[in-house]
Amino acid sequence: MEPAAGARGPTWGMGSPRREGSEEPPAASPRQSLQRDPAASMTMAASRTAGEDFEDFSAYAHLSQEQLLQIAIERSLADTNLTPWQNQQVHAHMQPADPIATQRPRCNPNPANPPSKDQDRVIAWTRHNGNLQVTVEPMNDLDPVLLAIWKGNAKALRDIIHSKSKNLDEPNKDGWLPLHESAYYGSVKCLKILLQAKPETINKRTNKSQTPLMLAVCRNHVSCVEYLLEHGADPNLANSQWETPLYKACDKANEAIVELLLRFGASPIKACVQGGTPLHEAVRNKKLKISKMLIKAGAKLCARNIYGIDSVFMAAQCNAAEVLKYLIYKGGNINTQANDKASALFEASKNGNAEAVEILLSKRADVNIANKTGLLPIHVAAKNGYDSIVAMLIPRTSMVKVRCSGISSLHFAAENNRDSVLEILIEAGYDVNAKMSDDWSKMYEDHRSTALYSAVENRNIEAATMLLEAGADPNLDIFNPLLVAVKKGSMEMVALLLKHGANVNAMLPTHPTSFPAVFVFCLRYIVMMKYLLDNGCDAQSCFNCQYGSDPHPPIKQEQWMRNGRETMYYLNDDPPEYCVEFCEIISTPSVSSWVGPIIDTLLDYVGNVKLCFRINEHLDSNKDWAHIKERSGLPCTLMHLCRLKIRQQLGIRRLCQISALPLPGRLIMFLSYEREPFEEIM
Repeated sequence: MEPAAGARGPTWGMGSPRREGSEEPPAASPRQSLQRDPAASMTMAASRTAGEDFEDFSAYAHLSQEQLLQIAIERSLADTNLTPWQNQQVHAHMQPADPIATQRPRCNPNPANPPSKDQDRVIAWTRHNGNLQVTVEPMNDLDPVLLAIWKGNAKALRDIIHSKSKNLDEPNKDGWLPLHESAYYGSVKCLKILLQAKPETINKRTNKSQTPLMLAVCRNHVSCVEYLLEHGADPNLANSQWETPLYKACDKANEAIVELLLRFGASPIKACVQGGTPLHEAVRNKKLKISKMLIKAGAKLCARNIYGIDSVFMAAQCNAAEVLKYLIYKGGNINTQANDKASALFEASKNGNAEAVEILLSKRADVNIANKTGLLPIHVAAKNGYDSIVAMLIPRTSMVKVRCSGISSLHFAAENNRDSVLEILIEAGYDVNAKMSDDWSKMYEDHRSTALYSAVENRNIEAATMLLEAGADPNLDIFNPLLVAVKKGSMEMVALLLKHGANVNAMLPTHPTSFPAVFVFCLRYIVMMKYLLDNGCDAQSCFNCQYGSDPHPPIKQEQWMRNGRETMYYLNDDPPEYCVEFCEIISTPSVSSWVGPIIDTLLDYVGNVKLCFRINEHLDSNKDWAHIKERSGLPCTLMHLCRLKIRQQLGIRRLCQISALPLPGRLIMFLSYEREPFEEIM
C-alpha cells in the first residue's frame, strides 16, 4: 500500500522526514588525511564532523598491530579520505604493501608535532580485482607543494614558489590546484601565498566545478572564506550539482559563513539541481537566525524543490517549530501542498511532529485536505500511532471526508496495533463497523474490509475486545474473522468472537464445502474442534456424503496451493467446479491419521447417522478404531437425543445461556458436554 520507491519524500506512509536536495552529490568535497600508520588511517576516517580533522590517538594505544590494521582497513573502505590531489600523488608511487604497515606506530601522528622524515608515512587502500591492496609510502616522496600545504608550512611553500620549481596553475587529473588543497585544509597562510603568486586562480574550478571558496565553505573554514571573498572570490559560482557556497553554508548551518556570503553578494534564491534553495537547508537545520538573514536578503518563501516542497512544508516536515512560526508570520502558506497533494499538516502528522501540528492548527490550517490517495492527516497519524496528534485532529476532521476516503482511521490503527489510537477513535464515535471501499479492500490479499478483521489477523486480543464491545459485527468480512482465528489456533480469540456472535458455521468463499469451514483448520486440534462443536458448529453436515455407502470416485486434489502459496484467500470469478465433501478433507495425508478421534468426537454431537463408504474404509484401516465404527452403528440413547433436541431449540446464539436454565446442575453440565455418562446424572 505504500507508494512506489522513488516517490517524493512526504507520503502518507510511515517514514522519517526526507531531506530533499541536501544530500552530498557524487561530486562531494573530497576528504583527505595525513595517514602515517594504520591507527592514523582509522582515526582520520573517523573524523567526519566539520572542523574535526584529527582525533586523540591514545584511545587506540591498547590495540594490537593486527587490530589497528583491521580497523583502519574497514574505516578506509567505508569512506576514502584522500583528495584527488593526494590520490594522484600516492598512486604515482604505488608499490606492494610494505611490512611497516603491520608495525605499531613508533611516532606521535599528531600533525601539530610531525614525526621525523624517516618515519613520515602515507597509507592508502585500493581494490584490485576485488582484493584489498595496502600501500605505505615515505612522505618525502610526495609533491613538496602538497606536503607543505598538508603541514601548513608557509615558509616551505614560499621557498618552492620563489624557486619556480612548480607550476601552481597546472591542475592534476581531477582539476585540483594547490589553491584548492589549501582552501580545503584551511591554511590561510598558504592561501595568501598562493593567491599572491597566482591571483587569477581564485575562481578556478575542479572537474566537479568546485571553487576554492566552495571547498572552504564545505570545511567550515571561516577565515579562509573571508579572505577569499575579500580578494574577489565569486560567491555565486555553483558546483556540478548547482549548489552555491551559500547553499552549502546553510547545509552546514554555519551562521558566520552565511553572514559573510550574504555581505559579499551571495544570491539567496539560487537553487540546486533538486530545486532546493539555501532557505530549504536553513529550515531543515532548524536555524531561525539563518532563515531570518536569508529572508531579509530576498529569499522566496514560495520557492519549491522538485518535490513541490516549499520552506513552510519543510519546517512542518522537520518539526522546526520556531522557524515555522516565523515563516507563517512572514506570509508563508499554511495550507501549502507538495506534488503528491500532501499538505504541510499531513506531513507533520505523518512524522509525529506534534508541535508543528499544534502551530498549524492554531493558524487554522485545513485538516481536511487529502493527498493524492485520498488520505487525510488523521489517517497517517492513526497509522503511525501518534495518539496526541489524533486527539488534536479529531474535532476538526470531517467525518464525511473520512467516509469519502474509502477507509477509516480505525482500519489503520487496528492494522498497525495502535491500541491507544484505536481507543481514542472509538470514544470519539468512529464507526467500528465501517468497511473499506472495494478499491482499498482489493489491496489486501484477504480482501479484508473491517478493522476487527485486522485485529484478529494480528492476534490483538485487546484491540478486538475494544471493537467488539463497541458493537463491531464479527460477520461482515468476506472471510469470516473466526476462520482466521481458528486457522491461527488462537483459542482466546475464538472464544471472544463466538461470545460476540461470530458465525461458527461460516463458509470459505474460495473453497466451497458441504460442512462448516472451521473444520478445515482444526481437524488436528481436537480441543479446538470440540469447543466449536460445543458452541453450535454443525456436526451433522460432516456425515452428509452424496455417495453414501457406495464406492467413492478418486479424490480430486483440491488446489490449496497455487505457485507455492496457500490459496485460502484466492478469489476467483469463475464458479467452483464442485463442493468438497468432509470425507475428502479427512483423507488428506496430513489428517488421515486422526480420522478415528475426529469421528469419535463428532458422534457426540449428532443423532443416528450412517457413515459413508470412505469413512468406514479409514476406520477399518486401524484396529484401534473398531469401537468407533461399532458405536456409529448403535442407536443413540434417549438422553443423548434429548440433549441434542434441547440444544437445537435453544439455537446457536443462546447456547452460552444453558447455565441459566432452571435445571439441576448436573443436567446442565450434561447439556454442556461437561458430564457424559448416563449414570452420573441419575
